[in-house]
Amino acid sequence: MPTADGPEGSSTPAIPLARWADRQLRVFAEETGSARVAALDGATIVGERGSANRYVIAGRTSAGMGGSRLLPTRDGRWFALTLIRPIDREYLPALFLDDAIDVHDQDAIAQAVARFDGADLLERGRLLGLTVADADEVPVSAPVEVLATGSHRRRDFATLPLVVDLSAIWAGPLVGHLLWQAGAEVVKVESAGRPDLIRRDDPATFEIINQGKANAAIDLAREADRTALIALIRRADIVIESSRPRALRQLGIDADALVREVPGLVWLSVTGHGASGEAANWAGIGHDCGVAGGLARAMEQASGEIGYVGDALADPLTGIFAAIEGWRAYRNGQAQRLGFAMSAVTAQALAEERAYDAAALGAELRGWAAAVGMVFPHVPRRPMLGDVRPIGADTGRYFPGLAPC
Repeated sequence: MPTADGPEGSSTPAIPLARWADRQLRVFAEETGSARVAALDGATIVGERGSANRYVIAGRTSAGMGGSRLLPTRDGRWFALTLIRPIDREYLPALFLDDAIDVHDQDAIAQAVARFDGADLLERGRLLGLTVADADEVPVSAPVEVLATGSHRRRDFATLPLVVDLSAIWAGPLVGHLLWQAGAEVVKVESAGRPDLIRRDDPATFEIINQGKANAAIDLAREADRTALIALIRRADIVIESSRPRALRQLGIDADALVREVPGLVWLSVTGHGASGEAANWAGIGHDCGVAGGLARAMEQASGEIGYVGDALADPLTGIFAAIEGWRAYRNGQAQRLGFAMSAVTAQALAEERAYDAAALGAELRGWAAAVGMVFPHVPRRPMLGDVRPIGADTGRYFPGLAPC
């Protein structure tokens, strides 16, 4: 990953929307009564991944491995194209209607983007399953929507809630981490064949947001394992997942049906652009969802320069937002499935921060635009308050009837 030499600390700009994140954490601390949540701060949560990995502010290229780029289109718009999976480049000839394009040549890709209007690329890219965004799009989903409801459960709040975390990467696991900080028992369930990618690719982030969670590994290709997983879900208070609908269907999991059947079950679906309608099938990660939520264009309006703001900001913003909404639903006691759209959460955070202190936000956006080439702001690494369990360490505890994978 790119790095830069130079001083850390006050010489680097603040990450825009960190103050919004901090205000939400104050709300979460008050509602949970958790001293551990009260000790958290927004600048750390949104900045700790970039700080730990010494990311560099890279303008029109995303932080980290630089897998997402902002490229100008024929009609003067800006198109965010993310190419992080090997299969992504296989779809580029279809995206650009050009079988001869060199899919590994970044200049050729930029020239191809410039031959099309942004709306056409956005529509075609999403139909192909690519992770794309437009700097001028408006999120089609609400930040949170109720997708299904069921009956109430009378809870004994002296007992820790059981959270089953089926999510991966950052936003979903951060929800589980914050609920654990608030006192929940959290079990992270991973596929034995396809564990969470950041366990290998970003161990520093994996450790900090998965500490304290039990870990179970199952073989999702086996019917017995899938049946056992559904049985665990039926015992849970809260479920977190970040899968597209097809993936859940392939596992034989009907989230809406489970919410209708299990009293008090709270199901949190973390998505890029929405959990219902066409948007449920659109791919999205933090970088492009931030663009879709208006961050890149906001920086251009403030500074004259367009680019990526922060490190995949839509992920930590959504993680905090979903933790609050999930806790409220749990305390309410009614079974419900809540869908979260990272692009819409970003747009809401941006609007709320503008209303709160437009001058400070503008200054932060200008500071970020002027800091291209600088190392990310340094935040001290948070102390580890719990163990990081090896994959599958607690499978027998949560799935006692299963044979080892």
